[in-house]
Amino acid sequence: MLSFKDEDRRDTLHSDQPLVSVVIPAFNASTYIERTLRSAVRQTYAALEIIVVNDGSTDYTAKLVEQIAMSDSRIRLLSTPNRGVAAARNTGIEASSGRFVAFLDADDLWHPTKIQKQVNALNRLSSHWAAVYTLHYIINEDDEIIRPGSSDVARGYIYARHLNVKYIGNGSALLVRRNAALAIGGFDSSYAAAGMGGCEDLDFELKLAARYFLEVVPERLVGYRKHPGSMSSDHLRMGKSALEVVRRSLAANPQLPRYAIGTAIDATRKYAFWECRQARRIYLSLVTLRPILRSDPRFVVRLVLQKVLRGIQHCLRLGTTTANREDQPRMKMKFDDQIPPSCLECPKETPRSRRRLMRLAAVDAKLNSTLAARAKGA
Repeated sequence: MLSFKDEDRRDTLHSDQPLVSVVIPAFNASTYIERTLRSAVRQTYAALEIIVVNDGSTDYTAKLVEQIAMSDSRIRLLSTPNRGVAAARNTGIEASSGRFVAFLDADDLWHPTKIQKQVNALNRLSSHWAAVYTLHYIINEDDEIIRPGSSDVARGYIYARHLNVKYIGNGSALLVRRNAALAIGGFDSSYAAAGMGGCEDLDFELKLAARYFLEVVPERLVGYRKHPGSMSSDHLRMGKSALEVVRRSLAANPQLPRYAIGTAIDATRKYAFWECRQARRIYLSLVTLRPILRSDPRFVVRLVLQKVLRGIQHCLRLGTTTANREDQPRMKMKFDDQIPPSCLECPKETPRSRRRLMRLAAVDAKLNSTLAARAKGA
């Protein structure tokens, strides 16, 4: 078992540092929970309480957490019946004492400086700024980096843009003011009850973005794990969940102009299409594709070109020399305590996507003015 040492420098009684409550929902997470907790307790930010919510696990998750908690007093375990990730996070929020709450899925990892940088970013802003997110790497079962996640970022009032771009990307990237999390009602557990769990974090983010400003630390400080047992590997459910989340968000915000509604639906349908493709559900892929073609007829052309390009790249790889094929494979970089925080790369943009974001930014500016006027008159 990994070693955890409760050192004086990690004492949470720091009067000059606001307490951060780390909420870790865990269901049958014994494979990864030690590594996840290690990344939490090794944060350079000292004032933490770490709440693991054991969501009805049937493996050794609870036992492992109890053993680790014996060597670090900041960790405590709460056990509940299995009710899903949203209910588990809500249990953690309700039990928390911190000014800020940070969410960490039980199979993900944090860079040691993540919380420090997020608290520094949010502390200097007014209460209108409810949360701060970071970028991420996608990692495998062995903590190796597979590829970087999206490089898209935006800050301020970003509701219309977030509906389209979905900047935050995963549930382990967000640190939020506790009072804001409570004000929007926490996480919605009705998705899991309806068999559409998977995008509850997106639902939470959109509710925050509709009412508050969001800040960003543009560095890859999260290791977002993809493995066969993870929720995100259930592609069909993720696609259905995203469509339902966006549908509910649009219904709750009828003030959005038609253009923003249309682009949000189109972007989410494209996401659902890719998820159905990865799930090898051909019929559902075609059903999802039909409305996309009405709004973006060039989508199929791009699909075909992309497939042709991948075929050419595959042929080029096959055509490498025998000597190259016999070279030792390159070691993958691990997402661990030693990895340097990465800076932001420029996201790939087309003239069309740039125009779309400019129009959506104008929508956000107008929505923000309306919210400010309402707040002033209240």
